[in-house]
Amino acid sequence: MSLRKVYGGTPLGGGSRCDTCSNARIIQGYAESERLVFCHATYPVTRVPFKVSECTMYDDKRLPDLNDLKEIAWQLRTKSAGSKAGFVVFSAPSKRQDDNDEDID
Repeated sequence: MSLRKVYGGTPLGGGSRCDTCSNARIIQGYAESERLVFCHATYPVTRVPFKVSECTMYDDKRLPDLNDLKEIAWQLRTKSAGSKAGFVVFSAPSKRQDDNDEDID
């Protein structure tokens, strides 16, 4: 008997994507059957009676949002008004004034 691997088949176990989605409202009772999941990504709000494996409106609530990232971002400032802060593109090396001082006794 030959065993064949099926790609994209039914996954074994695993939780629902709704457990970590910011659009989901989950009401959990004591038993596994006592669980209500409502999706706020759709209009009107829809009840989801099954575990979700993929969703196009999935928004992971464990990741920081844009406002949180702006709060922790570094503010790069330069000393002179004309220069840019941050990464610069490397081009041909330019001769600086310090490089011309060859005749030092």
